[in-house]
Amino acid sequence: QVQLVESGGGMVQAGGSLRLSCAASGRTISTYAMGWFRQAPGKEREFVGGIKWNGGSTKYADSVKGRFTISRDNAKNTVFLQMNSLNPEDTAVYLCAARPTVTIPENSSGYVYWGQGTQVTVSS
Repeated sequence: QVQLVESGGGMVQAGGSLRLSCAASGRTISTYAMGWFRQAPGKEREFVGGIKWNGGSTKYADSVKGRFTISRDNAKNTVFLQMNSLNPEDTAVYLCAARPTVTIPENSSGYVYWGQGTQVTVSS
């Protein structure tokens, strides 16, 4: 079992930045693909981006490409989501997810373990 805990969310003005962390426990995630998703009220869960087990490859949704960056520190069993140039449309609960696979699933059903999420609110 893998437990995931997100942190770093909060309120920020448009144009600002936040860095989210996803700390894993229970098992090393060094062989896991990790994904970030977000869900706004009344909307479906949306893929934000993902990173391969070794950090050698990343994938992003078009809506965040060029603004968000995913990285990982396998020694610390942690994954990060750096979010820059935030806008109100980025307001959502952000969740990290893990899957013991080489590829980076873009569908939420492709992930086995999920965190509880952290709220990000961007004001205009």
